[in-house]
Amino acid sequence: MAEIPAAAVAASGLVGGYGVARWTRKRPLGGVALAAAGAVAARQWQRSSGTKAAVGLSAAYVAAFAGSHPLAKKVGAGPAVFAVAGGVAVASWAVTRRAGS
Repeated sequence: MAEIPAAAVAASGLVGGYGVARWTRKRPLGGVALAAAGAVAARQWQRSSGTKAAVGLSAAYVAAFAGSHPLAKKVGAGPAVFAVAGGVAVASWAVTRRAGS
C-alpha cells in the first residue's frame, strides 16, 4: 500500500481539525484530529528527512495552527485555514524533496 505524502497528511490535519471542530461544535475533537495528523506527518518527516527536519516542520505545523486564528479575523476562518494548510504543505514538500535528492 502506498504511503500518503506527509505534505498531504499535514494539510489535511489542519483542514480536518478545523472541520471536525466546526461541525461537531467540540473544539477538543478538532484538536484530536489536528494532533493525530501532526503525529503521523512528524513520523513521516523524521523517517524521510531526519530529526532536524521533523522538528522544524512540526514547529511550522503548530505555528500554522496558531497563525490561522489571527488571520481568520482578517480573511475569515475557511480562507485562513486553507492558506496555512497550503503553506505547511509547500514547506513539507520543499524540505522532504530536498532531503530525498
